[in-house]
Amino acid sequence: MMKNKKSLWSGVSVLIVAVLAITAFVRGDMEIWLLAGAFAVWAIWAVVRFGVPYAKAQIYHYKARKIRKQCEAQPQKSELNIPDVSDPTGIVLLRHVNYRVSSYIQSVYPDATWEWREEFPERIIAKGGVARIQIFGVPDFNFADVTFDQNAGIHCSMLKIIPLSRLKENPAAPAGTAEEQPAPPQPNTVDPQVWYEVKAREILKNLIADLDSRGHSSLTIKETGEIAIQQADAEIVKSAFENVPDRMFWPRLVKVFEREGMAANITDNGLLLSW
Repeated sequence: MMKNKKSLWSGVSVLIVAVLAITAFVRGDMEIWLLAGAFAVWAIWAVVRFGVPYAKAQIYHYKARKIRKQCEAQPQKSELNIPDVSDPTGIVLLRHVNYRVSSYIQSVYPDATWEWREEFPERIIAKGGVARIQIFGVPDFNFADVTFDQNAGIHCSMLKIIPLSRLKENPAAPAGTAEEQPAPPQPNTVDPQVWYEVKAREILKNLIADLDSRGHSSLTIKETGEIAIQQADAEIVKSAFENVPDRMFWPRLVKVFEREGMAANITDNGLLLSW
């Protein structure tokens, strides 16, 4: 503002000097024309120097007030629906793991529920290790050890834990008595995916690594859990797996092996795996 005032007074001073010069040195009609020209030039300069910026400023303020009134007249929009992210990331990831553990257990025991027996299970999940859970609604087991590896794999080992004090109160009948009768064999109805994750993955991984290093490219899993490999003209058989699913579940087991990158075929001799 002060700068504009100084510029205006400088322009007025120039105009005064010009008027004085014209009146001092010019007479007659020429004096009138020169004075009129001086005032016209000064007026044009004043309009360009001060009038145009002032008009632009007034237009800007007018538009600003108009926009402000329009915004105030519009109804307020509803607040954004921001999802609840109050839970820490660890809790969200823990819930995902809970669902995976539940799917394993409930594939065999649909009515089973469970809870963690670790104070900070998310730390074990992140770093890898074994975490203990307690299982409910399963007559054969009451606990399980869940193993987490660094490849996001989950392995579950079912447990039956009985306090020693209870065994003292109800000692078991001596083994080998005449009253004991061997229980009839029950069909193994375990889910093939669960059996593979819990009972077979690590064993099979080590077997394939060993056999492949010695030039083998296949093995056969028998219904008894034994494996057979062909060595020259001889078939070598040794124990490897426990609780192999019944043969009726082998088509599903074939799909499990195929998802793991192995070729699997059901033969009369057993389940042939190739890699």
